[in-house]
Amino acid sequence: MLRIALAVLTVLLTTDAALAQWGSSSYYGRPAYFSPYGRGPSIMRPPPRDGFFSMFGWDNERMRPPGPRFQSGGARPAIAPLEPRRIAFPSGFPVDSVVIDHKGRQLFYVTSATEALHYPISVGREGFSWSGTENISRMANWPDWHPPDEMRDRDPSLPEKMSGGLKNPLGAKALYLGDSLYRIHGTNDARSIGRAASSGCFRMLNGHIVDLAARVQIGTLVTVVHRLPSELDRIVAQQVQPSRDRMDARTARRS
Repeated sequence: MLRIALAVLTVLLTTDAALAQWGSSSYYGRPAYFSPYGRGPSIMRPPPRDGFFSMFGWDNERMRPPGPRFQSGGARPAIAPLEPRRIAFPSGFPVDSVVIDHKGRQLFYVTSATEALHYPISVGREGFSWSGTENISRMANWPDWHPPDEMRDRDPSLPEKMSGGLKNPLGAKALYLGDSLYRIHGTNDARSIGRAASSGCFRMLNGHIVDLAARVQIGTLVTVVHRLPSELDRIVAQQVQPSRDRMDARTARRS
């Protein structure tokens, strides 16, 4: 009888479902969730609730305590605007509109038919990127953060609400896009700029979002493209790439 019990237990533990619970490649083949703070994918996920371990009561709540209903975002210091670089930008995009280049991870405020202000940004990672047009529908200083249900499902330790502040991933300001969940917002983590790390929103340095917010208004058009037209992309790259290379070199020296 003991031999039979051990054989059954071995079969259970070596099935794909059981191996998945232990963290085998079949389990980690599922899409990893990403922190809203842009730190990259987490591999410390609890096993699913409906599986081998749930027979013993080892469910998500025991493996990872749920987050609090409210969490303070911390201090709200005054943030000075950081002036962006003015570049040549010959295009047909409307003057006084915002253009976001997903591939180049950059945002432009169009000032004329031939010029724009250039801001480096962070964009949505693969699977959370989008393109199209929206209008700025609301602007908020040190916005509160309400992680959506899908994000809290991926990371139950997140709070239901975090007040605005230096600990809040939305940074010093947020520009809300239409009726969507997407925003252009600040970040308190400068290292995330230039990466594809967010869940579809667009992050800027706090100083840059303060500067941009002073230039736009409710109703300002925002156009999101996967990439700029090839000739415009070449013109922009010739102006901003040397600065990016110097910034990358400084970052490498500090790390």
